[in-house]
Amino acid sequence: MLVRPLLLPLWLMLSVPALGEGLPDLGEAAQVEISPAIERRIGEQAMVEIRRDPAWLGDPEVNAYLNRLGNRLAAQIAESRQSFELFALHDMTLNAFAMPGGFIGVHTGLILAAESESELASVLAHEMSHVTQHHLARLINKSGQSQIAGLVGLAVAVLAARSNPDVAVGAALAGQAAGIQSQLNYSRDFEREADRLGLQLLQRSGYDVRGMESFFGRLQKFGRLYENNAPVYLRTHPLTTERLADIGNRIQGLHFRQVPDSLEFQLVKAKLRAAEGSAQDAVLEFQSRLDGHKFSGSEGAVRYGLARALARAGKLAEAERQVAELRRLKLGLPLIDTLAAELRGKQNDAAGAVNILRAAYARHPAERAVVYGLIEALLDAHQPPAALKVANDDLLNYSADATLYALQARTYAALGQHLQQHRAQAENYVLEGRLAEAIEQLELAQKAGDGSFYEQSQADARLREFRQQLVEEKKLEKGK
Repeated sequence: MLVRPLLLPLWLMLSVPALGEGLPDLGEAAQVEISPAIERRIGEQAMVEIRRDPAWLGDPEVNAYLNRLGNRLAAQIAESRQSFELFALHDMTLNAFAMPGGFIGVHTGLILAAESESELASVLAHEMSHVTQHHLARLINKSGQSQIAGLVGLAVAVLAARSNPDVAVGAALAGQAAGIQSQLNYSRDFEREADRLGLQLLQRSGYDVRGMESFFGRLQKFGRLYENNAPVYLRTHPLTTERLADIGNRIQGLHFRQVPDSLEFQLVKAKLRAAEGSAQDAVLEFQSRLDGHKFSGSEGAVRYGLARALARAGKLAEAERQVAELRRLKLGLPLIDTLAAELRGKQNDAAGAVNILRAAYARHPAERAVVYGLIEALLDAHQPPAALKVANDDLLNYSADATLYALQARTYAALGQHLQQHRAQAENYVLEGRLAEAIEQLELAQKAGDGSFYEQSQADARLREFRQQLVEEKKLEKGK
């Protein structure tokens, strides 16, 4: 599950019965006191904990796909400057959740359960509507907390309960959260609002609005059949018969069309499916589908999943043959290139991986997985100067890419440039919300003694900036 024992002390230290004392109305009279900046800070700090969790997937291709889907929906949100960051968690339960500041987590189990891209988009549209309507912020606001530290702790606690209701039971037994169930149940009104706005987003974005009804309807049916093991999404997003009927009624008044799934959706699902269970079982599943011509829309997706499963099983020559078939199909997506390069790397052919990724980089310069893969392949090929050039060039256009700074730090380490290594690592940490650790890295940079006067001055200036930022944050946390 998403929340591991590492997060439990935050929950157990909180006393939150005030959350059960009612909720603000959904009309204009309900004014959210937490500013968008504070919401973002709460979300960023919660993300620090999530990135440390074993369930954090960190797959740039899966996350890139989710964010492309999210951006398509977000483009249809009228009069909103809300930014979103979507990410996947390796968890086979069916769940998704929204946090303050526009952070949205999606379990891999939910992606795999979606029978169409419109179904997946419907869940994301629903969660994005929770964010734009500040639903979780309203809940947090009712806690009476005024300090950022308390708000972050409360956000993580609510996230724990929404991700794993069993945590709430344990907390209640500890005498710390007597009102947890009522807090989770609060969301029925919020859920209806998110349904209504989510449907509008779905329609304006060009997806099939029936995706929401079909996905939620299937969840409800599954929940009735397996009452003691209902999908987490049902337990955290109460789905009543009335709510499902309301969704159906709203759909009746909307124009809809048949919308084909994108190839990327199919490939991402195949990639996730190939990573589940034993490698041998995954090979047998995809081989059976290929032999029976059970493509469910795309032969390429089946062959791609088979290639990934074969790679897991160590059958690299067979995986290479499937990649050759994918090339024949001319799918044109970078996921094929990164897989081909990965197979080269597994066979200790770093130069071959570099050649594949250089060609892919020329075609898809903005694709994060290609950029990351090329830098890592160049490092494996003992070409750190070339790796550094790719990182530096890319940072000119993607200066807020935390992973890119981490890779830049690795290239500086390979070149023996320790001041620059620590400085790059500091930029990675600050973008991930780990300000104190960023300061530690810059303090190490000051002591490295191997930089030029200009580089030393830059590190010193950044250190002063971060220290001042830390002072301001501590004032904010104290409510001053």
